[in-house]
Amino acid sequence: MNNSKNNEDNALFLLSSYDYDLPDNLIAQNPAEPRDSSRLLVVDASRKTREHRTFRDIAEYLGPSDLLILNDTRVISARIRVNDSKSEILLLRPTAERNIWQALVKPARKFKRGTRFEFEHGAIEITEKLSDGIWLVSLEPTRAKTVYEWIEEIGETPLPPYINKSVAPSDSYQTVFALRPGSAAAPTASLHFTNELLDVIKTNGVRIAYVTLHVGLGTFRPVRAENIKEHVMHSEICSIPHETAQAIQMCKHNGGRVIAAGTTVVRTLESFDAGQYGVKDTDLFITRGFNFKVVDALITNFHIPKSSLLMMVSAFIGDHDFLFDTYKEAIRMEYRFFSFGDAMFIRKS
Repeated sequence: MNNSKNNEDNALFLLSSYDYDLPDNLIAQNPAEPRDSSRLLVVDASRKTREHRTFRDIAEYLGPSDLLILNDTRVISARIRVNDSKSEILLLRPTAERNIWQALVKPARKFKRGTRFEFEHGAIEITEKLSDGIWLVSLEPTRAKTVYEWIEEIGETPLPPYINKSVAPSDSYQTVFALRPGSAAAPTASLHFTNELLDVIKTNGVRIAYVTLHVGLGTFRPVRAENIKEHVMHSEICSIPHETAQAIQMCKHNGGRVIAAGTTVVRTLESFDAGQYGVKDTDLFITRGFNFKVVDALITNFHIPKSSLLMMVSAFIGDHDFLFDTYKEAIRMEYRFFSFGDAMFIRKS
């Protein structure tokens, strides 16, 4: 009996345990319109039940004692085309050194230290190759603009590679409450919210608070190690304001639930001790057996096979087989998957 349980636990640290087949036609190429008309699969992890709803129905599942936490990061125009437009620089995050950023470059063989690319009102120079395919680049705007303003001039919204037939405007890949620029990808679970839906949630007495995690490689780079314990997460910048930390403590004290809108919010909240606030780099990798100290319920999209995000959701739901049965049902009922896809609300009664 114990050997069987040990074998089961060990299997959940194998990359192959997080694979599944998804028909290409279920990869959403455009968001639902309006945003909150997307589908919502409500999952009760304790009772092992599922309900099929619409995302705007999420308000029915949130009560006056609950705290909804959103990630207020803003996606920047991080994809910068160079030369023949088949080469590109994907900006990931700034370093401590002024105007020096970490970036991915494609194709890597075309780039070398000292290569410069001229743009209107500025240039980008490749300065150093780091490990794991990451480069350092120097952003050199020549006009009196901030780096972020210049990036918006020369770059474009970095849609994921599986979104290759989208006709949606670039602001569709931005949450309605996006505030703090810095992400190379959107916190996609929150793309479903409209201002009207947030007003309804507030009217119902639910408190809303914000954290910031600037999405980078830690979120979207795939796991490649077959033993997922060997996977190393890339760090991302995250922060919790003092008022959010206070709201969490009050929510817990009053017996409410802290509801995370997305895996980036989970990573942020679980990277800090209870009541702690501030700014830090997080390389937290949440897998089987993780002890969730803050988050009580989760709003999330359907994630890519073998991704760290899917591993986090498996850890949160606490029953790997039930999660994958849920994914099978979603596929059978033709839910839309990934960034522009439909959502799940995972609660624990």
